[in-house]
Amino acid sequence: MRDDDAGAGREPAEPLGSAEPVGQRPEDEPGQGVVTAFGRQLKLFRTRAGLERAEFGKLVGYAAQSIASFEQGRRIPPPRLIDQSDDVLDAGGVLKALKEEVARAQYPAFFRDMARLEVEAVELCAYDTLVVNGLLQTEDYTRAVLAMRRPLLDEETIETRVAARLARHELFNRWPAPLLSFVMEESALRRPHGGKMVLRGQLEHLLLICQKRNVEIQVMPLDREDNAGVDGPFTVITRKGGQQLVYMEVQGRSSLLTNREEAHMAAARYGIIRSQALTPRETMGFIEKLLGEL
Repeated sequence: MRDDDAGAGREPAEPLGSAEPVGQRPEDEPGQGVVTAFGRQLKLFRTRAGLERAEFGKLVGYAAQSIASFEQGRRIPPPRLIDQSDDVLDAGGVLKALKEEVARAQYPAFFRDMARLEVEAVELCAYDTLVVNGLLQTEDYTRAVLAMRRPLLDEETIETRVAARLARHELFNRWPAPLLSFVMEESALRRPHGGKMVLRGQLEHLLLICQKRNVEIQVMPLDREDNAGVDGPFTVITRKGGQQLVYMEVQGRSSLLTNREEAHMAAARYGIIRSQALTPRETMGFIEKLLGEL
């Protein structure tokens, strides 16, 4: 839910992927090929080991029906299952070698490259307007937002994307710790997506994240007369070595600006937005005030 501000006269933005076919299941999207390939390899190693699905399932903690779904490429296997399967079936690292590509397949097609860039980032600065940034969302908030998509997403797709979004939270535990800065509009913190209890849980989660030394969260109050973010949300990613890229997303489409001058201007614009917003300390007090109003 981010605006794509790549305008006429600019160097064309590099697409991160084709538009997501909204409402379709993960197996209908590009990336299913690697999931299918993993499933075939899993079945090959399982049968070589002489194990029935139920027997193998007991060893890795899944029902036979789930093992069938993994083998048939109908369900994306979590990293833990891949590691366990490789060890139990003595696959020699063949299954583990597919883990990174399988993990990327859990994201919508248009977001897969951004998911990779998040992992590589040494600094990430995000400005959001409509909803809380995905890296900061709770499970209930994420599920509520995804349930609002139109056309409707089926339940399996929603649960897959909830798991994928929560998996991105590992960024907060990475070391060396990346520098993370988030500025969001006050309205995003007032909208009770999923109801007041979901919003309460989301605000409480933000207060916990605020305490991390490498994270700064700031709110842009509605009463600000000056706001350099009028062109819409965007994210500036800085990679090791100093390269900066700008990610933008809207209506299931995404763009990645790689031009150095454009990226520099976006980073400068983000700096202005930060200066216009509440400070991180003021933001904590503001969120506590919102909690008191619920």
